[in-house]
Amino acid sequence: MDFFETVSKRRTIRDFDEYEIDDATLEKIIGAAFQAPTNDHMRDWHFMVITDRKIVLRLIKKIPESFSEKDMEELIRNWNLTDSCQQICYRDAVPKQYRMLADASCVVIPLLKQKMDMMHPENLSHLNGFASIWCAIENLFLAATAEHLACNLRIPLGDEGVWARRVLDFPEDYFMPCLIGIGKPSKDVSIIPQKEIIIKERIHRNGW
Repeated sequence: MDFFETVSKRRTIRDFDEYEIDDATLEKIIGAAFQAPTNDHMRDWHFMVITDRKIVLRLIKKIPESFSEKDMEELIRNWNLTDSCQQICYRDAVPKQYRMLADASCVVIPLLKQKMDMMHPENLSHLNGFASIWCAIENLFLAATAEHLACNLRIPLGDEGVWARRVLDFPEDYFMPCLIGIGKPSKDVSIIPQKEIIIKERIHRNGW
């Protein structure tokens, strides 16, 4: 698949068909993550791959399995989601947070070595490690797309990160930025339209 075709076809997918991803493909996808730029040249990242459904269901136990229409309306108000396109995206995404991971072929947990408290950085440079692993995550997403698979992610809320460490027993000095579901998109998956961006209006040459 051509690179720009891969970029254009990458979509966050939350509806999967039952499908088993072979180990070689998973290693290829995760290998692409390690080609991302890194702040300290060490790439001190690890990726936990969970395919055992019992472990997946225990891992996502803290994520609500359902989300009522009343809760959705309250979220839209509280988060000040005034754009109609944005509302449509959230209405599709939020109720699927549990199922999109439960139905994925596997759940991948990226981990980065914590060298300082990222929750209380002294300056932006202290977030370099955090920024780097997000570059790796994007590489992973693009590699999955090139393999005709798709991904979604959930940034942990509340005590979900603490719970994940308890379930998976990863070291205390490693930080989990998100949970990633990877799988084969459902044949009848609905693609939610994204906000149209006019690129020329977002490019500023030699100043704003």
